[in-house]
Amino acid sequence: MGAYAILEDRFRRAALIGSAAGILGWDRAVVMPEGSADARAEQMAALGLAAREILAADDMADLLDAAAEEPLDGWQAANLREMRREWVRSAAIPPRLVEARSRAHTGCEMAWRSARPASDYAAVLPLLEEVAALTVEAGQALAAALDVPLYDALLDGFEPGGRAADIDPVFDDLAAFLPGFTDAAIARQAARPPLQIEGPFPAGRQEALGRRFMDALGFDFDRGRLDVSHHPFTGGAPGDIRITTRYDEADFLTGLYAVLHETGHAQYAAGLPLRWRHQPVGRARGMTLHESQSLLIEMQVCRGAAFMAWAAPLMAEAFGGAGPAWSADNLLALVTRVERGFIRVDADEVTYPAHVILRYRLETAMLAGDLPLADLPGAWNDGMEALLGIRPPDDRRGCLQDIHWYSGAWGYFPTYTLGAMAAAQLYAAAKSADTGIEPALAEGDFAPLYGWLGPNVHEQGSLYGTGHLIERATGRPLDAAAFKAHLAARYL
Repeated sequence: MGAYAILEDRFRRAALIGSAAGILGWDRAVVMPEGSADARAEQMAALGLAAREILAADDMADLLDAAAEEPLDGWQAANLREMRREWVRSAAIPPRLVEARSRAHTGCEMAWRSARPASDYAAVLPLLEEVAALTVEAGQALAAALDVPLYDALLDGFEPGGRAADIDPVFDDLAAFLPGFTDAAIARQAARPPLQIEGPFPAGRQEALGRRFMDALGFDFDRGRLDVSHHPFTGGAPGDIRITTRYDEADFLTGLYAVLHETGHAQYAAGLPLRWRHQPVGRARGMTLHESQSLLIEMQVCRGAAFMAWAAPLMAEAFGGAGPAWSADNLLALVTRVERGFIRVDADEVTYPAHVILRYRLETAMLAGDLPLADLPGAWNDGMEALLGIRPPDDRRGCLQDIHWYSGAWGYFPTYTLGAMAAAQLYAAAKSADTGIEPALAEGDFAPLYGWLGPNVHEQGSLYGTGHLIERATGRPLDAAAFKAHLAARYL
């Protein structure tokens, strides 16, 4: 076997270990008994170490150099590039730290599940401090290996090549733009408030409706599942995609739109190039593109008039609704309602970036040592007041609402707003390329939309960097222009 073939075999084995960890992670969030947390931490740590042993083997540098001398096609060359990137990141973290982080993440996440509904930040604080300390230690090791600042090293794990220096001016611009825009949108909507729909909305009927929409989107229930968890997510493994939501029997729209969001993630994962399934080049390019696909479905498409023309009768049928409140126009007004709220996952697309900017600023301050974790609740509440003009009444609706920091995902949050920008730009390009997309959506037909997203986004895997892929698909680099234009067209 040549060096490249040896590398493909090793990365395939490491990917399969990662797939097993993905299923165990889903199980931990959905069905695992709380008392099994210690055992699951042992299992996850062992899998992490096993994958690292493969990817950081002593001969990897020589194999990567030798493979670079072999004749490779474009996909193989891109795969080798991604292999080297993954090797650098794996080799930078010592086994002791891999194991310690895995255990800390599991323990803190389990504690967060109890602390969040009880609004008891003090209960989880010691575990979060351990997670943060280990995150900084790992970030410093990665920063040295990549020759970048600590935050960029962590961001790179979610958005390859992402840099805070590129994010800061975009977020500063949005932070300046959004307050006035939000005021204008709220004022415009105040003149014609929508009719409210009243429950209860039984969880079983919500699930059935969600599954009906997932079918329309093309989700393959023979290779995936829909379940309930504390925090909606998409996980599992290639060929076995698991998504979750949570239901509120007083408001079916929150659970439904979480399902639509996660189905966007799932369809991106399912559409990645099958030939390269267990290779680095066959993976999602990063979380900016992943979030673009979930937000494109949830925000761009499913809060649009074409989708609602088809979906409204199904919603009414699911809950026995009738009358003007269940009309397509009124339901559309409900799902595009702009209001300042405490919960990120329930936020409208106008205020959503403010939630992300807050988290980005807080996590950069905590990682830099400028914000002690004990002071996070107060800093969070101050930031919400500054950016959105509201102050959370408790930590459940403040710094405990998201799972990310407690499960070790530091550096993830910026990709949500970058993804929203990419979603607007990609959807505009898709509609320009195929004028039949929106008429088809009005009939519940997503095939034309995925007919464009497939070859332009999903099937490209990690062949290109995020910026390159978006520019190829849309004809210009990623910026906030399409996002701002979309907001203006929909809300003003």
